[in-house]
Amino acid sequence: MKPYKTANQDTGVIAYETGKDSITIQFRDGSVYLYTNKSAGADAIAEMKILAKKGEGLTTYINQHVREHYEFKLR
Repeated sequence: MKPYKTANQDTGVIAYETGKDSITIQFRDGSVYLYTNKSAGADAIAEMKILAKKGEGLTTYINQHVREHYEFKLR
């Protein structure tokens, strides 16, 4: 996974990995979730990928738009 680079040290997201139709997110508490086009929608996944690469706004986006729309929890 790639470190989520952000200036905000209080962010919940610490790492991510993108796939063709998905993004996997690791949170500060150690939990890891897989979000897919099927579970969260293609537009949401595309936006999450953009925010992850920018290192800005991903935690807020997840909390406001896709919080429970994950495919499954990996750990």
